[in-house]
Amino acid sequence: MFETVKRLFTPAQALEPAEVRDFMNKHATGTFTLLDVRQPSEYEKEHIPGATLIPLPQLGEAFDQLDPGKPVIVY
Repeated sequence: MFETVKRLFTPAQALEPAEVRDFMNKHATGTFTLLDVRQPSEYEKEHIPGATLIPLPQLGEAFDQLDPGKPVIVY
């Protein structure tokens, strides 16, 4: 499992909100994964359209839901 985690999130870099917006505007929907790792109640209250919810405590068990061939933006 460690190799899966490493492959999905390496290299990782922090992006400013404006950089994320720019990336999303330049790439077609479906070519990247927007991953919301907050709790379901937070997601239901407000989330970025198109985001996939996988709460942080469940992330380790849900890696198979992520496409390792796509960039992942986590918030």
